[in-house]
Amino acid sequence: MMKHRLFCLAILPLCFLLVIHGGKQIFTNVSFFGSATEGGVGNAGEKAYFLLRDLLFSDECEQTYGFLPCSMTVVGNMLFISAYGYLMFQAAKRLSEGCEILLEILGPGIIGGLVLPVLSALPDAIVILASGLSGSKETAQDQVSVGMGLLAGSIVMLLTLLWGSCVVVGKCDLVDANARDEVDTKGFSLTGSGVSTDIWTTYAARIMVLSVTPFVIVQLPQVLNTTAESRLFILTALILSIAFLISYCLYQVFQPKVQKRRLAFAKYKHVMSGILTYFRTRTLGRILSIDGRPDRDVIKKNFSDGRLFQSLDVNKDGNLSAEELRALIVGIRFDEVDVDVDDIDDAVKSILKEFDKSDDSLIDEEEFANGISSWIYRAMRSAKYAKDQCQDTDSPHLKFLSEFYQRVIARLGAGICISFSMQQTRKERDLLGDSSDDDDRGIANPRWNAFKAVMMLLSGTAAVCVFANPLVDAVNNFSSATRVPTFFVSFVVLPFASCSEGVSALIFIRNKKHKTASLTFSQIYGSVTMSNILSLSVFLGLVYVRELTWSFSSEVLVILIVCILMGVFASFRTTFPLWTCLLAFSLYPLSILLVYVLEYVVALS
Repeated sequence: MMKHRLFCLAILPLCFLLVIHGGKQIFTNVSFFGSATEGGVGNAGEKAYFLLRDLLFSDECEQTYGFLPCSMTVVGNMLFISAYGYLMFQAAKRLSEGCEILLEILGPGIIGGLVLPVLSALPDAIVILASGLSGSKETAQDQVSVGMGLLAGSIVMLLTLLWGSCVVVGKCDLVDANARDEVDTKGFSLTGSGVSTDIWTTYAARIMVLSVTPFVIVQLPQVLNTTAESRLFILTALILSIAFLISYCLYQVFQPKVQKRRLAFAKYKHVMSGILTYFRTRTLGRILSIDGRPDRDVIKKNFSDGRLFQSLDVNKDGNLSAEELRALIVGIRFDEVDVDVDDIDDAVKSILKEFDKSDDSLIDEEEFANGISSWIYRAMRSAKYAKDQCQDTDSPHLKFLSEFYQRVIARLGAGICISFSMQQTRKERDLLGDSSDDDDRGIANPRWNAFKAVMMLLSGTAAVCVFANPLVDAVNNFSSATRVPTFFVSFVVLPFASCSEGVSALIFIRNKKHKTASLTFSQIYGSVTMSNILSLSVFLGLVYVRELTWSFSSEVLVILIVCILMGVFASFRTTFPLWTCLLAFSLYPLSILLVYVLEYVVALS
């Protein structure tokens, strides 16, 4: 499995550093390269080793857990931040994927509303906790700025860099102030192109604005120019943030709109994948060639001569009607699972809308062939953005089809929610490629998928807990080596290590659909909301329990400005022209500049 290989490969640099760092004991006692002549190979190798060790490591720093290497040099800490950051990224990714699998198996409800949102925000919370939990009070006071940097950096990055990138990537032509799905002919017109979302996305933005209330409360001592009651305000903000967290999770349970839309993507993909499964088992050749590209000869052979089309055209009138399409969907192995009748009707309507270019509610042979070919080409275009996934199987067309499940269905954009299980997903994935002897594997069992999801959540959580502390130490050591305040290092670097959903958001919104845009921006606002309540709860709890001094007024003010500005802006409009990305992008450097001015010029904290 490529994902597991990548996770294991990420450990290799750390193992290399451990070997180099531990080798100093060998050199202290014996000559590692053996006796050699003066200026020989042995001395040269030994000198190179010591040069590398001195460049990366230092005996002045304290080793995390007593054995992990550390450094006081710029290069060494850059290497450590990169290594630990990548491991944190992979751990966060496993948490995210495990949550998605459980959501698809269990559906929206208590687990999806209470547990999964907390797990998705867990990496940031653990890093924040690690930044001030260990060491003396003085040490915690110095290191806790790493946690605040991550908290502020994650929020600002989501609402500026990621938000603006989604507008650029997902832009479509604007017609009557609304984006037209999949139509992007105006290029980078600042007013003629953009994205549109639904009304539910504006509600998510409003909830995000409300979630900054604890930040306002914790700032009141600064506004009132009093420090005597600062701990009381911190405690009040902590209680309120916890109450917000519980309320938001309950809202997800009783109004699971976002959960249902995310689940629609996972389930609707089975309609299209099932149909291609049906075609794959009835073609004389491969749908895709050996290099993973659509095989034009096979497509032409099987559609031009009408072999498959005639088998589906029951009344032999040269067209496929809605009833014939309905029979096709019901018959494609869907009898193994429970499928709602209304959902099948919605699927038929969606396929008719996609294939029927003559608007006669019938699909002729040419429309049928063009529609299937379009599906394949569109899936190929989406799949090229996930080469790691595509290398996970031995057969090239299986590599493509493995990506098929995650990206192609959003192009149809009908939002159909077919109640298929994870078992059907895995079976269809196997049938889409070469036939193998693995059909009886446990992966087709929903219980196995649930077990795998739980193991992904446990392993991801364990990895986050293990690597959070050394990552914080590396950031602090890098700050000492460069004399750059730890807040700015963590503000810029750490959000990229813990935000694994950024890449997924950009891939989803590439489909240039109204629904995918709505889902993507809702996820952004939801992630910010969880940071505002869960991550802040952890941070405030840490400050209150350890009796740390509150000196983060400038950082909190920046969070308030960005959240309120972007939240209010997104709360009262559903269409965002391309020029709005310039506003979002500009807020990122302005946020860093504002913190610097408030902290070191105005001395607000």
